[in-house]
Amino acid sequence: MKLPHRRQFLHLAAGAIALPIVSRVALAQAYPTKPVRIVIGFAAGGTQDVIGRLLGSWLSERLGQQIVIENRAGAASNIAAEAVIKSPPDGYTLFMVGPNNAINASLYDKLNFDFLRDFAPVAGVMRVPNVMEVHPSIPAKNVPEFIAYAKANPGKINMVSGGNGTSVHMSGELFKMMTGVNMLHVPYRGAGPALIDLLAGQGQVMFDNLPSSIEHIRAGKLRALALTTAARSEALPDVPAVGEFVPGYEASAFFGVNAPKATPPGSDPLASRPKVSVKTSASKRRCSGSRRIRPSIEERSVISIVDELSA
Repeated sequence: MKLPHRRQFLHLAAGAIALPIVSRVALAQAYPTKPVRIVIGFAAGGTQDVIGRLLGSWLSERLGQQIVIENRAGAASNIAAEAVIKSPPDGYTLFMVGPNNAINASLYDKLNFDFLRDFAPVAGVMRVPNVMEVHPSIPAKNVPEFIAYAKANPGKINMVSGGNGTSVHMSGELFKMMTGVNMLHVPYRGAGPALIDLLAGQGQVMFDNLPSSIEHIRAGKLRALALTTAARSEALPDVPAVGEFVPGYEASAFFGVNAPKATPPGSDPLASRPKVSVKTSASKRRCSGSRRIRPSIEERSVISIVDELSA
């Protein structure tokens, strides 16, 4: 394990979370006096799950209390979100947030909650690119070759994703719309199960969050064709951006942590948050509170987590 990278990421991401939680909860100094749950709306093995477990490990050491990771997969995390909203607003139940939560507001007509009304943001954690990757059985070595292959085989390519409404799904749909290719979307209950079938060849292409796929790409089990962000990433410097072949294409994913809106009782959870200094090999940044989650951590943190995952 590359311990320096692990420490760097955990200090960067969890440090931006731990102090706001302690401040926002505004309970006795003994907080937490019991295990804290981080609820994740997808099956184990995907990026949200991995980030949640890394944060949980760090927070457990920092706070001296067990951090329980609870996976509640289904409906692109809507089931998990509703469960957290209904939980006591005492700081002991937190929710991992992703781009799917923003997408769900327009994708689902009848949700039992209003995300902006019923949640309070705790901290933004990181922003990551998605990676367009294929099973090695696909002959395409780059995006133009893949487009040609897909057009020659309309409807025969399975595009797997972690579920309807995820950034993985939407990145693929944007690609389909902008290139005119016809692929069959196959949703799963998380990126982990989708990756299993992609590795087995039952799926042919995926636009996965980079952290959960980087190890398989480096091991040669999957072939990375392009990244969905506008620029290339230092995590995979030789992999081009989709936009280099499809002008105007750009997509990415962000992650953060929320709590039920009423957290903490008797105080304004959004009134103030202590500023946390974070330092990476690239720069020193200040992360301060806001009334909305912002993916403020630069891409250097992505390199740290993908190195940790591939160690």
